[in-house]
Amino acid sequence: MLQECVRSILALSLNETERQIIVVDDGSEVSPVNELIGLSPGIIYVRQPGQGLSRARNRGIETAEGNFIQFVDADDFLLTSTYEQCLDIIRYREADMVLFRATSSTSSVPQPEAEGPVTGTEYMTHHNLRASAWTYLFRKTILHDLRFTKDTLHEDEEFTPLLMLRVENLYVTEGKAYHYRIRKDSITHRTDRRWKMRRLSDAEQVIYRLKEKADYLPVKERIAMDRRIAQLTMDHIYNVMTLTKDETHLNHVLQRLSRRRLFPLPDKDYTAKYRYFRKMTNSAFGRKMLMMALRLNKG
Repeated sequence: MLQECVRSILALSLNETERQIIVVDDGSEVSPVNELIGLSPGIIYVRQPGQGLSRARNRGIETAEGNFIQFVDADDFLLTSTYEQCLDIIRYREADMVLFRATSSTSSVPQPEAEGPVTGTEYMTHHNLRASAWTYLFRKTILHDLRFTKDTLHEDEEFTPLLMLRVENLYVTEGKAYHYRIRKDSITHRTDRRWKMRRLSDAEQVIYRLKEKADYLPVKERIAMDRRIAQLTMDHIYNVMTLTKDETHLNHVLQRLSRRRLFPLPDKDYTAKYRYFRKMTNSAFGRKMLMMALRLNKG
């Protein structure tokens, strides 16, 4: 799968001076260095003991010398024809970031137009954000000191909105430029209770850290971040319901969120789904009905 990933990058219309491929090996049992040499002698291979995704990406950031960065997981790959459209936006427009879609399909069709330019703040104010770090190509200089939080799950949910606030010129395409594999061992598919509890705990801490930062942002940026935090809080409450199926646990979570002024959810007209979920979770009866409906739906 790693070879397929690298080949998808080599297939792009970038010459050797325009690309830098950095493979960070986060403690694999068997080093793939020989396979990489066979693909291209210019690949930079960095090996580190298993330290997690955040540290691996941070290592890649520190190693990168190019003007733009694209994260690609080793078992995924870029969809060449659609990704070329993203490269053209970078080439011919003053873009800080190109945001695109991902798909589990192995093919896609380029889209004729891209929305933009808009600021990242403006985009977050009016849209629900897709936070996966491999769904955008961005200018390295906008990072400054921003890095992925170490030793946590859901690191993209924290990193991406903070990065988005730094974007002055954002272009958005509906083109599906990234293929992701659906894996049974991913954090969204693991079923053991300890892992579920860690996933929920880390997600809650991400919300708290974003809330702390939002309180010190200028007004426009705070409004944008507040929407993102409300979206994450809604998702978190939903995940607590579906993963634990425990009303007592849910009530403890809601109490903690309430102490941080995160619950009840803000009375905003973000989306129809948000309005409905907010209404249902505002009362104990509504929450009970919602949990029953979710159990029946899962069943």
